[in-house]
Amino acid sequence: MSNKNKLVATIDGNEAAAYVAYRINEVCAIYPITPSSTMAELADEWASKGIKNIWGNVPDVIEMQSEGGAAGTVHGALQTGSLTTTFTASQGLMLMLPNMYKIAGELTPAVFHVAARSLAAQGLSIFGDHQDVMAARTTGFAMLSSNSVQEAHDFALIAQVASLNARIPVVHFFDGFRTSHEVNKLELLSDEQIKSMVPDELVIAHRKRGLNPENPFIRGTAQNPDVYFQGRETVNTFYNAMPGIVDKVMKDFEKLTGRKYELFEYTGAADAEHITVIMGSGSETVEETVKALNKAGAKTGVIVVRLYRPFSLAHFIKVLPASVKSIAVLDRTKESGAAGEPMYQDVLATLVEAFQQGKIKSLPKIFGGRYGLSSKEFTPAMVKAVYDELKKENPKNGFTVGINDDVTFTSLEYDPSFKLDESEWRQGLFFGLGADGTVGANKNTIKIIGENTDLYAQGYFVYDSKKSGARTVSHLRFGPKPIRAPYLISKADFIACHQFNFVEKVEMLEFASEGATFLLNSPYSKEEVWDKLPGQVQKQL
Repeated sequence: MSNKNKLVATIDGNEAAAYVAYRINEVCAIYPITPSSTMAELADEWASKGIKNIWGNVPDVIEMQSEGGAAGTVHGALQTGSLTTTFTASQGLMLMLPNMYKIAGELTPAVFHVAARSLAAQGLSIFGDHQDVMAARTTGFAMLSSNSVQEAHDFALIAQVASLNARIPVVHFFDGFRTSHEVNKLELLSDEQIKSMVPDELVIAHRKRGLNPENPFIRGTAQNPDVYFQGRETVNTFYNAMPGIVDKVMKDFEKLTGRKYELFEYTGAADAEHITVIMGSGSETVEETVKALNKAGAKTGVIVVRLYRPFSLAHFIKVLPASVKSIAVLDRTKESGAAGEPMYQDVLATLVEAFQQGKIKSLPKIFGGRYGLSSKEFTPAMVKAVYDELKKENPKNGFTVGINDDVTFTSLEYDPSFKLDESEWRQGLFFGLGADGTVGANKNTIKIIGENTDLYAQGYFVYDSKKSGARTVSHLRFGPKPIRAPYLISKADFIACHQFNFVEKVEMLEFASEGATFLLNSPYSKEEVWDKLPGQVQKQL
């Protein structure tokens, strides 16, 4: 497409995914739950405004009394031959598990869009990691991970088309808050592009599989030991075909848009000795850090996982450099009592099998680690610490990074002063109170700059679960190239304090870069304000 024909928008990950999901479904069964709520709310809003899907109809948006009810509605609507979706996260996804086994077992195409979030364990957390989707990995759903706002938009379509082709339902997930609530500039898919990706014959085939009294068919029976086992094995060919189908859909999508995706994507040195394996928003941090390390003479790399289920051995070893000596598999989840976290075990089993079959000549050392639970920061400094650990003679297995584990001593030490080149960006921090308008104003600023200039823009907004009335910090970045930095700003060119009493409570100026501008919203006159500032703030200024 020419630049003239590109539709550019500055929106968050939730809206990016919902924009496509709404247009390629006929029923949206919803029960909003943080951080996926916006997807359900937007679908409801669009339907009330009469916005139509790509077939010219307004989708039915049905709000139930729980996520379990929403999943039951999805299951029922799918059995009539309707294209149906839902949006959920965390405990909501857990309530959907029984219906998910049925939907997958009956080979029914559908996509569940999940803003991946922590599960309530020792405490409830509304923030993002992969605990919920990992708890759903045995349901039979395929699992497709998007790493950015643009990918959340694109993969919503890729997941639907692949599901219709393969008859395997898909969990399309992205990191709660870090992707779902990040505002970024992206290229929107037009309705014409979306429609060209969805073959009518696949929609018709789905329709024909719907239960209809005029064409009787039995489904959902009880089975005994004589046939149940055999029945479970009959799905093997469908799952064996799924990776190839997703790969083909990604290639078709590239021809349409120019945006290239692969099931497993390698970035780094061709002769890398130490690599990581990761999925989700943290992969962008790792990719950018790998580029910086290699520029300084290192031999590192990273494999980004996009299709997590089914986990394709053939596609994984295709991108694995033959020179690799050690691998760190980074999971954004914790599975207490297990031999290792889920993706670590998948990579370990895959490479052992590949080695036994003679598909790789040597077996690298494989280590597992955890990062980023409950939206804990994951920075370039932490990535470097992982690669430094891999260089050691005996790296830790089951390590953590980003925390100080002074109980079982799993954590890796890292140097917080290590940073990537940020010279092309202009970065701003805005301190406000929940519901005081700071976040809303900053979202508007991002949209104005992103949609009316050639600059790329990124906005991320930090607040706790109390939301209204709690302190908020808006992190805004602007630059001439796409911004791939899913971590907080540590040094800003511009700092704004919208509540004067923060100068006594919050160390804001420690985030100021050399020559930064400090904007203070003050109830005092310019003659009085200096004397009202704490001595420490006066010294810093």
